[in-house]
Amino acid sequence: MELKRRLKELIIRELKLANVTVDDIADDGPLFGPDSALGLDSLDAVELVVLLQKEFGVEVGDRETATAAFTSIDSLAAFLAQKMPPG
Repeated sequence: MELKRRLKELIIRELKLANVTVDDIADDGPLFGPDSALGLDSLDAVELVVLLQKEFGVEVGDRETATAAFTSIDSLAAFLAQKMPPG
């Protein structure tokens, strides 16, 4: 499955986003903030860090890294592609 689609499905399922579909999440749209279609907050960010560790074996590291990685689905997919263990 394409990584971006998988990320969208995981975010919707794990963060229990009612009435949000994969098609509602733009690849380059903001995940957080007032312009976000998702309305995610800091608690959701913590859950995303745990989700990435559980699903992909990836440690986010520091806040600066997380802020950059969690900008959009595009940035999150690029971060994972860099950090995921082979296989």
